[in-house]
Amino acid sequence: MTEHVPFTDNVTDLSNEDGYQFEFRCERCGNGFRSAFRRDPRSTGQKLARGISGFLGGPLAQVGYMADRLLDRGTNSPAKDDALRAATAEIAPRFHQCRGCGDWVCGDGCWNTDVGQCARCSPVGVEELARLQAEARRNQIQQRLETVDLVGGVSLSEQARPTCPSCGAQTRGGKFCVDCGTPLATTRSCAGCGADLSQGARFCGACGTAA
Repeated sequence: MTEHVPFTDNVTDLSNEDGYQFEFRCERCGNGFRSAFRRDPRSTGQKLARGISGFLGGPLAQVGYMADRLLDRGTNSPAKDDALRAATAEIAPRFHQCRGCGDWVCGDGCWNTDVGQCARCSPVGVEELARLQAEARRNQIQQRLETVDLVGGVSLSEQARPTCPSCGAQTRGGKFCVDCGTPLATTRSCAGCGADLSQGARFCGACGTAA
């Protein structure tokens, strides 16, 4: 019976024509580790065969072709299975598989040793408390901020103009353009119907509401 080759779903194959290497990443934080590069002795023979065939040509050209067929990184092979088995054994001590969600996570910061699950399924107590405290502070700040008047002194009835109507310069508040002196609040809106009020008008011409 053929021996089973262990593997995980968080591995990336980095193998090239010279040998084998694999990268394993934590499925929670994304940090990872690469296995040691394992040079394949056959790659030296392949390069030698390719060089001979290119130099001599003719019938010996088949030597290089056969060498490429024997050393194919894109397909499974006993050599690649051995390399993957060794890489998995090398990196396995750094990872744990959570029985809650099935993810492979690193033992450095994403594994709750006390519970035996990843920190997503069973958050570490002190870390979860710190997260909840930060969330509570944000909520409290937002609630208190809603009661603070942040627009005092700003005329809400006058049409805001981000650019000067005369010269087009960018404005940053105030009643006059700092570039040309043109009044910026040239129109006002009626508090009753929202219509534009002419300069100096005391009543709205559309609904009669006092300006």
